[in-house]
Amino acid sequence: MNHRNGFNPLSRTTAHRRAMSRNMVTSLFRFERITTTKAKALEVRKAAEKLITRGKVDTVHNRRQVAKFIQDEKILNKLFTEIGPRMKDRQGGYTRILKIGFRQGDAADMVILELVDYKLDTDAPAKKAEKKAAKADKSAAPAEKKAEKATAKKASKSADKEAPAKAKKAGATKKAKAADSAEKKE
Repeated sequence: MNHRNGFNPLSRTTAHRRAMSRNMVTSLFRFERITTTKAKALEVRKAAEKLITRGKVDTVHNRRQVAKFIQDEKILNKLFTEIGPRMKDRQGGYTRILKIGFRQGDAADMVILELVDYKLDTDAPAKKAEKKAAKADKSAAPAEKKAEKATAKKASKSADKEAPAKAKKAGATKKAKAADSAEKKE
């Protein structure tokens, strides 16, 4: 029986459990959706809900209390400027747990822990395609310049190869002229 147990220790030491909880809450606020085991999600949810409640009211005291738990300043600001105001009209229940099945190796019950107002971005593939096209356009211009430079280098190298050959011929003709002039003098 589980009487009077306030939390699940998750078979970890206190320091490990605290660090894991902080990291997972930070990841939840950063990505607004994480995949984990059911037991971890239930524990992380407790901490996340309390922090979101504090994030609804942006005061120095609340920021300091939350900063004890979340060390990343960007995520801390996101909690107070984006997530907290979005949850302003809710009285609780800021997260949801969606079951996704069992893990392959150990058959652990896997879930998705996400913020309630999380919306899957259906335009994401189109946006990614646009970004790739823009990158391709930008990288194509330097590639064309590189190709032009390469052809210019090849042309200059072939010219450099021809120049010594011409110089040798010129040198040979000079030597031949010198030999001819030497014969004439004799």
